[in-house]
Amino acid sequence: MTTTTKGTAKVTTPAAHQILITREFSAPAALVWRAYTTPELIKRWWAGQRGTVTSADVDLRVGGRWRYVMDAGGHEVAFRGEYREIDEPARLVNTEIYEGLPDPDDHASVVTVTFTEQDGQTAVRMLCEYRDQADRDAVLESGMEGGMQESLDALDEVAAGL
Repeated sequence: MTTTTKGTAKVTTPAAHQILITREFSAPAALVWRAYTTPELIKRWWAGQRGTVTSADVDLRVGGRWRYVMDAGGHEVAFRGEYREIDEPARLVNTEIYEGLPDPDDHASVVTVTFTEQDGQTAVRMLCEYRDQADRDAVLESGMEGGMQESLDALDEVAAGL
């Protein structure tokens, strides 16, 4: 059995409109990619311990759309976006929109995820680019890091178990 890690994602702010998340995963890039992009597997990790994923729709092609919904104790949380670049299993670029905001499309971010494998482990780098510093800071102040750590811990477990 592969040993996974918990709470090891690092969050930095390389520019006023960016958040960079980096984490090592205990599985090859192809398996991390599969867990990251397959609806049935997304349902097992995306909510972390914050709720239950009720929907994970993925049309994994350039121009295709995605949408994830979770029930967080009777409160629905939904994100959606569009795929801009796909280079399996090395790079994925998509927009990300939190549907709970007023005028959510005005606050879309662009997320570039890279998967770099070495010796059966995968380094994942997620660069989130927001329209401005105010949007970036709102995300940081939302408590996103705790939920993100839980989600990525669960992603590591799912990928390592494939």
